[in-house]
Amino acid sequence: MPEENEPGAEDAGADIDGVGAAAEQGEQADAESAEQTSRVVGLLEEVRGEGWGEGPNGNGTAFRGYRKIVHADEVSYDGGSSLGMGPVGDRPDSPEGSFSIPDDTPSVQGSILSSPGSSGLVSQASTSRFSPTPSLRPFDRRFQSRISSSPLNSPRSPSPAFPNSHSRQSSISGKIAHDQGEAETSSTPWDVVRWTKLQKITGQAFSEVGKRNFGRPTCVSLSNSIAVGTSKGIILVFDFNQNLKSIIGPGTKESDAITALATSADCSTLAGGHANGSIFTWELHRSARPFLQIPPLLASQLENRKVDGHAPGVAVIHIGFLGTRHTALVSADDRGMAFSHLATRGLGAVARTIKTTRILGRYPNDMPTNGRPRKPSSVLAFSPLPLGNVQRSTDTIGLVAMLTPYLLVIVSTTPIAQTQHKAARPKEVAAHSVLSGCLAWFPAVKLKAVDPSSGLSTTKPKLVYCWSNVLTVLDVHEVEPSEPSDKDRPPGLQFRPRSRWKAEEAIVAVQWLSRSVLAVLTISQRLIILEDNSLRVTETFDLIHKHIFHQDTFSKQLQRLVEQLDEDEAMHGVVADAFYPSFKSYKGRMFLLGFNDISVGTLSNWADRVAALIKVGDFIQAIRLATSYYVGDADKLTVGLPDDSALRHALVQDRLLDIMSASLEYAIKRVLGAGSEQEKPHLEELATACFAACISMAATDFLFDVVYEWYERGSVEGMFLETLEPYILDGQIRSIPPTVLKGLTTHFTSMAFDSRLEEIICHLDTATMDIDQITTLCKKHNLYDALIYVWNRALGDYITPLIDLLSLLVPSPQTRPLTNGNGVTDQIYAVSALKIFPYLSYTLTSRIYPTGEDLPDRDASKAKAELYYFLFSGKTIKWPKTGGKPFLVGLGDSREHSFPYLRLILKFDAPSFLSALNEAFEDGFLNGAPDRMVNGGSKQDIGEDQVFGLSVNRQYIVSILLEVMNPVDFPPQDTIYLDMFIARNLPKFPQFILLSGTSLQRVMVGLCNYPGEDIAEDCQLSVEYLLSIYHPPDIESLIPLLSKAKFFRVLKFIYRTDKQYAKLIQTYFDDQENQEAVFDCIGDCLRPRSGLNERQLREVRSVIQDHAKDLAAVDTIKTAKAINAYAPDLHEAVLEALEEDPYEQFLYLRAILEPGSKSTMEIKRLAGTPNSPFIEQYVRLMCTFDPSHVTAYVGVLQSGDLRLDQVLPAMESGGVVDAAVVLMAREGLVKEGMDRLIKHLGTLEAALLGLLATESPGVTNKGEAAADLLEGLQKYSRVGVWLCQGQTKTVQKSNALIKQARPTNKKELSTVELLWLDLIDTVVRITKKVSAALHTLRANGTQPLGGTSPMVFNPEDDSVVSSLRTLVQQTFTALLSATTTTTRTPGSQIHPSLSTNISFLRILRAFLNRASLSSPSLSDLRAVLTAIFSAYVYEESLLALANRLLDKDLFVHVAEATELRQRGWRPKGLACEGCGRRVWGPGAGGRVWDAWEERRDEEDRRRAELRSQFLTGDEGGRSRDRGKARAPFTAEDAYTSKSAGNTTPSRVHPTTPTRTNHTTTSDSDSDSNSSTTRPSPKQDNNNNSSSDDESSSFGPLVIFSCRHTFHRKCLERLQAERERGFHGEEAREFECVVCKG
Repeated sequence: MPEENEPGAEDAGADIDGVGAAAEQGEQADAESAEQTSRVVGLLEEVRGEGWGEGPNGNGTAFRGYRKIVHADEVSYDGGSSLGMGPVGDRPDSPEGSFSIPDDTPSVQGSILSSPGSSGLVSQASTSRFSPTPSLRPFDRRFQSRISSSPLNSPRSPSPAFPNSHSRQSSISGKIAHDQGEAETSSTPWDVVRWTKLQKITGQAFSEVGKRNFGRPTCVSLSNSIAVGTSKGIILVFDFNQNLKSIIGPGTKESDAITALATSADCSTLAGGHANGSIFTWELHRSARPFLQIPPLLASQLENRKVDGHAPGVAVIHIGFLGTRHTALVSADDRGMAFSHLATRGLGAVARTIKTTRILGRYPNDMPTNGRPRKPSSVLAFSPLPLGNVQRSTDTIGLVAMLTPYLLVIVSTTPIAQTQHKAARPKEVAAHSVLSGCLAWFPAVKLKAVDPSSGLSTTKPKLVYCWSNVLTVLDVHEVEPSEPSDKDRPPGLQFRPRSRWKAEEAIVAVQWLSRSVLAVLTISQRLIILEDNSLRVTETFDLIHKHIFHQDTFSKQLQRLVEQLDEDEAMHGVVADAFYPSFKSYKGRMFLLGFNDISVGTLSNWADRVAALIKVGDFIQAIRLATSYYVGDADKLTVGLPDDSALRHALVQDRLLDIMSASLEYAIKRVLGAGSEQEKPHLEELATACFAACISMAATDFLFDVVYEWYERGSVEGMFLETLEPYILDGQIRSIPPTVLKGLTTHFTSMAFDSRLEEIICHLDTATMDIDQITTLCKKHNLYDALIYVWNRALGDYITPLIDLLSLLVPSPQTRPLTNGNGVTDQIYAVSALKIFPYLSYTLTSRIYPTGEDLPDRDASKAKAELYYFLFSGKTIKWPKTGGKPFLVGLGDSREHSFPYLRLILKFDAPSFLSALNEAFEDGFLNGAPDRMVNGGSKQDIGEDQVFGLSVNRQYIVSILLEVMNPVDFPPQDTIYLDMFIARNLPKFPQFILLSGTSLQRVMVGLCNYPGEDIAEDCQLSVEYLLSIYHPPDIESLIPLLSKAKFFRVLKFIYRTDKQYAKLIQTYFDDQENQEAVFDCIGDCLRPRSGLNERQLREVRSVIQDHAKDLAAVDTIKTAKAINAYAPDLHEAVLEALEEDPYEQFLYLRAILEPGSKSTMEIKRLAGTPNSPFIEQYVRLMCTFDPSHVTAYVGVLQSGDLRLDQVLPAMESGGVVDAAVVLMAREGLVKEGMDRLIKHLGTLEAALLGLLATESPGVTNKGEAAADLLEGLQKYSRVGVWLCQGQTKTVQKSNALIKQARPTNKKELSTVELLWLDLIDTVVRITKKVSAALHTLRANGTQPLGGTSPMVFNPEDDSVVSSLRTLVQQTFTALLSATTTTTRTPGSQIHPSLSTNISFLRILRAFLNRASLSSPSLSDLRAVLTAIFSAYVYEESLLALANRLLDKDLFVHVAEATELRQRGWRPKGLACEGCGRRVWGPGAGGRVWDAWEERRDEEDRRRAELRSQFLTGDEGGRSRDRGKARAPFTAEDAYTSKSAGNTTPSRVHPTTPTRTNHTTTSDSDSDSNSSTTRPSPKQDNNNNSSSDDESSSFGPLVIFSCRHTFHRKCLERLQAERERGFHGEEAREFECVVCKG
């Protein structure tokens, strides 16, 4: 019954709504269905009442009755249904309303046409004659049937159990108006967890008055009551009727807020932990005063600690009772400390004494023993082991589990505190993840039944704990004592991690809902339901709308662990808030403490969910859900079902059958009242659900006896039958009752679904069929696949279906006789007759036709014998054997031929028959064993047909075929297939087939004379098969036939075998389909050690030479590589053959001369042939086809590879002037090269001026043309610069070698200077003329280069002039670079006469002279001179910038070196490790500062002396080498360092740490920049006079890498003297005596 506060209780008796426009009969049906529903719901509620399963009980939520049905869009109903094939809208339309497969084309009822694609080769039914087109290659194919038992060949859904997702809108009660009441709006009755808000508790504890009086709720504890702790230190106790029973703690307000709550095992005592560290326990029946009070330690007790307890002001965040005692508690605080509290017995609270023992953590004022700071810690999770319903030894030792940021610790508290288990944080916890922790115990319990997996009736305690997002389940195993005397000792425990699961985010709380179900709460407030055994997520819910109460408990204490880089890496990125006080579970229910309310969640069991769906009228989903529970696909443990299948089936099966019965009764009565069209979608889904359920339970009797009866009663059996179809095709249902089969036949034939019916029949067991009815039906509707299946499987008859098919080929008096030229006139009969061939193929290879399943050996042997007898017995037979008549197949004449049935089939379709026979030849039945027995009997026990059939072998069949298919009776279009059949099978079965050489020769000749080109490839393949075993005696006589037939593969095989390599290569040229293989053949023939003699090699070369053009036509590149590798002497012949195609010549020469890529510039030199003609020809062709590459190629050639007169004309005609210049310069014609270059520059100048001056409207791309001309000017100017620079370097080298001076006639220019002068003069002239032309155009106001091109030059734009001026500047810059170098003689003296700076001035003077002659006014040269001077400025700017960058870089490196030198090592302590005297810091005295000041003064004085010596050049002092090497140390230096004060740094001892011993020396002052100190003479005197004086010096300090500090004298005293002294000798290497000792 619904409880008081549960939703929907007031509406439990609501009336059932009607269905709209239903008649009075429909309303009565609704009432009856409501009664039936109530009966089913009652049965389901028995499950809850009897306590079946392990899940918790439901909360009894009731809902209103049935609502109106929301009908889907109406669809036309033609008596059929779309069940099992998906929704109607998802299936293709059919003009007849048929939803058959695409190749089904049924005609009107009565048509004899079966599905054309049902079997065989579809294209065999040609109009002219029924022979497959030769291109089908029949011997490479296998016959397939349209009908197959494999679900892959079925167009329907392979599993109709759940074909699509169920929508509640299409259920029998679509929209339900839920009563809100106090139920959660987001909760539905079929949810896994149903939430209910505790309104009364919420109203009292969370109202403004409640918060003002009691404080804000902070935590909750569950037992047989609900205890809520508040921020004012008050505990509110409610019963489960939400009535306030007690208000505890008003007198303890000074104890601050409640931060932890716990209830004792007998639910009689509460314990509360407070924010100030106090703990109180209260007896619920006497709550006026505390039962126990455990105060925190006082400050004085904490300093002089003699007892244990919580520190004052530290919040107690965890608390719990141990076992059944009220006086034994454990608690933990947020500072990482945990305690056990044990109160003694006494006469009241006053007489009790409480003993507190620390079990975890350290007090805040405890100093660490190792000197390192202690890591911060806290107790993230804490729980004592609760008591189960079975007694265990762990109940007496008080186990407590505690989780810190670093460890899981399990401690036993009785009789003494002892650590039982420790586990570190799992490695799976990622760095910088959220820091969170939680745990929960599940005690040992007694099971209702023995666990099948373990065989135990009780369970072991187990613990689940979580760090961040990693959850681990830990089992606790008890170890029995080995000695009987040890039984009184505490039990030995083993803790074994069993399983681990990783969530997507941090876990903040975890609780056990049952023995096998876990509830996990994540940091984003998502609730995850897990199964314990598999740790599989069964459900996930978002609880963000619940606003779960959480608070920041740990971040202040654990702040150092969050992104604080200490010696270790940071552990976590953030600390999660505490959720554990707000998420509790009790007896399978979950309680959530929110910020504004308290909610309880119930985990529904399977009966609750199914009943809830039935109550809202969703029968279909209820059946599907119950089916999933039966099968075990759903979450069994979550919904309270056992894991054992037998137990689960016993619980669910009867209820599922009752649900289906009630659903069918309700649905069919609605059909009778409202009509089948309205209810069609619901009936289809209901049928699918019932089928899935019955198949899962193997309850086919219920399916056909009850379900079919209800659908038949409602006259909608068509829906049931169409739903049945996919289950039959999938093989899930193999037999159906005769009444159902009759209805199936009637329905499908009435709907013209003949082919679908045929497929169904072929998948059924024939034992339940009416044979006469089925055979008559199949013949009537031309269902020959089904007819063959029934005859074969039901009666074991394999001859009758073959006779039925052959009867279609027997001419009737109304038709023309079957002749070789016309074929069968009735195409319909012919299409059906084509089933002969797949039938023969399947049966003769031991397969069931048409499903393709394996035929049993006994049946297969019988079937093959009968068929071979029928076909190859050679006579007319009577059939049936008893009382039958001879089956005559007159073939157009009055006489009956031998082998009449074989002839009839061959006349009809010889290729298809031979293809089927080709498959049969692979079967071992034809291996030949005449004495074989069948059925275990002898020859006398079997008939004539069996005896004959068992004696048939391959030799006999081939002989009969050769006899029957003679050229007289059969045309070449048929006999050619027999030749192919023999040629292919003879190599496969040489031990079973023996033919004469004459026969094989005839077969060979027949294959060469094939009737059509479309079977040429098949014939050639057959010849290859035949030649693998047959070797003709006169193979040469067959060569013409093979050549005529174009069997090139065969010819290649013959020529290769006979070593006729020339003809072999010739054949490759003739074979148009595989010409590229000729290169491999050439390589095999001409490679070294190929085995060919001289004659054969000459013949091969001759063939290659004759077909050089053909060879290049195949692939020019491969031709070049092959000829170059194997016959380089044929290059000239190939190039002559390619004379008509220059581009092919170019590719050929590139392949042999430049085999690599252009980037690698690999030049190949031909061996054994003159290179120059080929290279010259290649360069000439390159000028035409790849002019951009000519210069690069010519640049890497050697001298003498090219003749100028052979390539210069081609270069000039191709415009490759730069290559010509390079070539001429290499040959020493520098002046001629420069003349050609200047001439070409003049041509470009004229073109540019002409382009600027033209005003033709047809010139539309003037901008692009001008850009190209400017690019050409820049390119060829750079070539001129390169030419001049090269010649300049050559002259400079020669001058340096011969040491010649310049010409005495200074007015004459040298050859190099003339080259520079001509180049500069040309560039300046072009710039001047183009600038003048542009100035004229601007003055006239015209646009020089048009405006249509994207590269437009505005009249006011100076881009052209700027480009030319840049060109002038670059030329002068190159001249400067070439003429400002000086030459050194070996004696490192510069010869002024060889300095080329004068050369630049001479060139400039000559240039100005020329310019003055052509331009009397120097104003025209202003721009040119500006460009010249800009070149100088540009060079100066570059040098200045480089100097600045170098200075800056040098400064940075020097600064870094200085900083590293001054850094030093920081001492670890303030005193010397040897004598204990302070050496720096407070207490060291003023002598350190004085020494430092003296040292600085001395350094300044020495620096001033060195500066004055350097400025005056005084050599009276020490002579120093100012090179880069370090100056040698002298005695004077040592004296200076000794007299500079007590802290003057020594120059002898290194100032950096010694690498081997990791030591350094430092001044006494901690801020000193030096690493070594020396005492002053004054201090030395003091040391000699009084060793006890505080100001006495112990010399420099020595600092090690371990940061220990010593006086040098102290270290020498402690360490044995092993090295030489300090002054004038190498530095001593010390070792730290502290670390070493």
